[in-house]
Amino acid sequence: MTVYDDMMRHQRETGALAQVAGRLGWDQETVMPQGAGDQRAEEGAAMEAVLHARRTDPRIGAWLDAIDPATLDDEARAQIRHIRRSYDRAMRVPADLATALARLTSRSHQAWARARADDDVASFLPVLSEIVALKREEGAALAAGGDPYDAMLQDYEPGTSAAQLGAMFDALRPRLVALRQACLERPQPAPLTGRFDAKTQMTLSRKLAGVFGYDFSRGRIDKAVHPFSSGSGDDVRITTRTSEIDPFNCAYTTIHEVGHATYEQAIRPAYRFTPLGEGVSMGVHESQSRIYENQLGRSRAFTAWLHGEMTEAFGDLGLDGPEAFYAAVNRLENGFIRTEADEVQYNLHVLLRFDLERALISGDLSVGDLEAAWNDRFAADFGFAVDRPSNGVLQDVHWSAGLFGYFATYTLGNVYAGCLHERLRDAVPDLDAQMAAGDLSAATGWLRGHVQQHGGLFEPREVITRAYGRAPDEGPLLAYLEAKFGALYGL
Repeated sequence: MTVYDDMMRHQRETGALAQVAGRLGWDQETVMPQGAGDQRAEEGAAMEAVLHARRTDPRIGAWLDAIDPATLDDEARAQIRHIRRSYDRAMRVPADLATALARLTSRSHQAWARARADDDVASFLPVLSEIVALKREEGAALAAGGDPYDAMLQDYEPGTSAAQLGAMFDALRPRLVALRQACLERPQPAPLTGRFDAKTQMTLSRKLAGVFGYDFSRGRIDKAVHPFSSGSGDDVRITTRTSEIDPFNCAYTTIHEVGHATYEQAIRPAYRFTPLGEGVSMGVHESQSRIYENQLGRSRAFTAWLHGEMTEAFGDLGLDGPEAFYAAVNRLENGFIRTEADEVQYNLHVLLRFDLERALISGDLSVGDLEAAWNDRFAADFGFAVDRPSNGVLQDVHWSAGLFGYFATYTLGNVYAGCLHERLRDAVPDLDAQMAAGDLSAATGWLRGHVQQHGGLFEPREVITRAYGRAPDEGPLLAYLEAKFGALYGL
């Protein structure tokens, strides 16, 4: 056994334990008894203490010092890159801080859920203030004199900075606001109306998951308030949700989460439980879920097939054929909820959160002023007022989980998806004909081969650059949105 072999054995054991910890989170969101919250907080904290101890094991530093990267192949050097980055970050965060954050964010989830259900911001602000204080402390430790928010971003999108993202988002925002306003000034397509059985929705969601390549022998679908994907390798689980009056919510939530899940299922098995055995970043991850959901799932071609499936499942949909169905799927309307937003308005929701959380971490915005700041920004970008906290500052789970730096990756993923879609169209010239027949295999196969199988082998931006053929930028996304919705709304 070499030094490198010893280190990788340690990493694989740590990776396996991290998957166990992730399963606790899945359980909490899906089937955990309501009264188990405090116990689960202690369990999560204990697991985090074990993981932190393993990630800061002094042997890792000794192993890294003893290994000569010149003697390793490309995959091993990539493992070293990830391990060193993770080790350096873990060493900067005191164990008691890591444990305190794990305990607090587990407890705060239930506080957020209660506050959201009761539309009671005041009940959540004290625990959010605790989270922000601990995250500032963590950010300062990680930044080592630099920008704490930039340090937080590295957990989700290594190699990026708030300044880089801010410049990209500043280029997106005015054109998105203008496109939104222009579309909403035009006559709106007829919406889908009626009542739709939840059990039938779940049956359809399972069929859609299979069409988009989800391997049910290594996964399952459950329901959750805030849908998510969890796990990697041979145990990748997704959740969705149903609405009696909006079956599109279930269908497209499922397709979105399948994008995440198939990424994890497609990573090379040899990478299992190692740093290369997971999606390389949340931005790249989101590129998969968004291209599945939007450029593929909401396309004219695919919705023609979906129209037939939904008609068979639910009967007459009250729409005048596939073209009216396509328009209903892509219909713009005023709304509060990010996860339910159309393609044009979705990123405006993300940019709002990105700016607010940066201000929270820097101290430019106090937790007590967060709701007012949210409501002011929402009115400026969307043109109407937030009606209640569950439709505003309380709608997302991320801040209660301490996930500062995460939101930006949603829009970055959309930017990446725009680039990938442009290249996918070149690679699969008859893509529309295939999708109209309900065949996504060529599209998902191209994404599997060019993005998903690599896991963490390349840096995030390099993954997209290799697949796209040049450095990613916001141009393809804006061009796609303006062309699609310009045609839909006769602009």
